[in-house]
Amino acid sequence: MDPRILDRLRCPVCGEPLAEATAGTTGALRCPRRHSFDIARQGYVNLLAGRAPHVGDSAEMVAARADFLAAGHYDLISAALSAAATEAVGRPRAMPDFEAYPLVVDAGAGTGRYLGAVLAALPDAVGLALDVSKPALRRAARAHPRAAAALADTWQRLPLADASTAVLLNVFAPRNGPEFHRVLDPAGALLVVTPDTDHLAELVDVLDLLRVDPDKADRVTASLGGHFTLVSSTVHRAEMALTRPEVATLVGMGPSAWHTDPAALATRLAALGEPVLVTVAVRLDVLRPR
Repeated sequence: MDPRILDRLRCPVCGEPLAEATAGTTGALRCPRRHSFDIARQGYVNLLAGRAPHVGDSAEMVAARADFLAAGHYDLISAALSAAATEAVGRPRAMPDFEAYPLVVDAGAGTGRYLGAVLAALPDAVGLALDVSKPALRRAARAHPRAAAALADTWQRLPLADASTAVLLNVFAPRNGPEFHRVLDPAGALLVVTPDTDHLAELVDVLDLLRVDPDKADRVTASLGGHFTLVSSTVHRAEMALTRPEVATLVGMGPSAWHTDPAALATRLAALGEPVLVTVAVRLDVLRPR
């Protein structure tokens, strides 16, 4: 693991620094109190403290997301995050280490696609993908040469030092406000991406998908308001022209995959004309620690 990333990691059990294990033990990180965490052969380290209450996205969902993102359909999200992260890192720093090498953390990183895009825009930064899904982390560990990946439940204490993170990404993922605040540098930025009300609107009724809560934006702001100040909020919108198989992949990679009957979905998809015009609409909130 890149020592610049390892230096910011902390034991999820006791909070002590972590180092690569020695004395005949390979493929693990260990703290001074001898808590040990295995590095999987796929490249990610297991930093769970105990058993996770859920296993995250399935291998099928992760494969669908990887295919859909690789086709460039959500590149507007990558571009928006990269621009916001570049602006955040370019501001004056409160800590010397932050300026020396910014750490970008993606909480709920999935395949690591967005983290990789941000790191490509920040040549001096290193990155850490956190997720509870092992299939996702197998891909995230290879998302960028300057990135590492760790199995971690973002609802628990994050395996990071206080004020260790320059930019924290949170894309369509749960938000742990107190922990995000703890690990962010006082001069850092939290970038939160959520679906806007018309996101995938053309598919909701015809495919019986989950709807976006119209109050979601207000709930996100309220959940973070005690620890963060909202700096800016922008909506990024585009129209996608998809084939029916691409629509099936889109459904299969998101939360509707848990709630949709495959046979019924196949019937509805067959009735769609091609190309299928679909709106992608997301909100990007930039927040700073209070």
